[in-house]
Amino acid sequence: MASSAAGCVVIVGSGVIGRSWAMLFASGGFQVKLYDIEQQQIRNALENIRKEMKLLEQAGALKGSLSAEEQLSLISGCPNIQEAVEGAMHIQECVPEDLELKKKIFAQLDSIVDDRVILSSSTSCLMPSKLFAGLVHVKQCIVAHPVNPPYYIPLVELVPHPETAPATVDRTHALMKKIGQCPMRVQKEVAGFVLNRLQYAIISEAWRLVEEGIVSPSDLDLVMSEGLGMRYAFIGPLETMHLNAEGMLSYCDRYSEGMKHVLKTFGPIPEFSRATAEKVNQDMCVKVPDDPEHLAARRQWRDECLMRLAKLKSQVQPQ
Repeated sequence: MASSAAGCVVIVGSGVIGRSWAMLFASGGFQVKLYDIEQQQIRNALENIRKEMKLLEQAGALKGSLSAEEQLSLISGCPNIQEAVEGAMHIQECVPEDLELKKKIFAQLDSIVDDRVILSSSTSCLMPSKLFAGLVHVKQCIVAHPVNPPYYIPLVELVPHPETAPATVDRTHALMKKIGQCPMRVQKEVAGFVLNRLQYAIISEAWRLVEEGIVSPSDLDLVMSEGLGMRYAFIGPLETMHLNAEGMLSYCDRYSEGMKHVLKTFGPIPEFSRATAEKVNQDMCVKVPDDPEHLAARRQWRDECLMRLAKLKSQVQPQ
């Protein structure tokens, strides 16, 4: 277990992502302080974390070597940001996706932290150059973007500000590995980072294929869930190319002309029109009605699937 002498981790914001981070850091044996502006929000978050951890323990899916009670004893709430950051080695910001709000939080943190703590944001799309602009401790700033739900999906995108120190990236990478996440380095900032750029490319072509009447929304989703997604759960698109021929050079020799021909037929960025959105929604609601109860049940099913997949991957993947 990490000792308090090694510093603690502070989570700023106690929403869904903040709670997930708190659970992940506690699973690695770190002391965790959960900060929010309202005491009641902290109390609600701690109660939610307790329930989640107990359920995970019962399901045999609790991360780390400590029991749920041991992990819960490491997490505490703190309504005072000055007190929360004392002795912190890593601060993970998880407030809503609003540039001005996040900048305000980081300016506040910048004025009270020392030269050792890492200031990390969970933002999914805000550029580090805008988020950390003008901060004294900019060398200690980094984006560590998790994938929702972070407890079951281990990827974390590490995106530096142009002035972020290499040591900050290395330390954050090591910390993420220690709590069982799978960090990857984005070499330089770009809109949408990497995961969302790939996701949006898929969504864009999926939308076009449905809008043009080439495939139904439910059949489109089958292409991913029963096709591409099956192998992408274990290997990425570049390794897929490598394995689908006698290596990458062989694949490009064989298929690059065909790929270019198909890619040239792609249309412009879709407008995501209301008419198509309603058509897709109607199809989706056949499987999952869009009321809160059905959506929550389906998300729970999704999370259970991800939990089982994570277990399988830990058994079959070379470390």
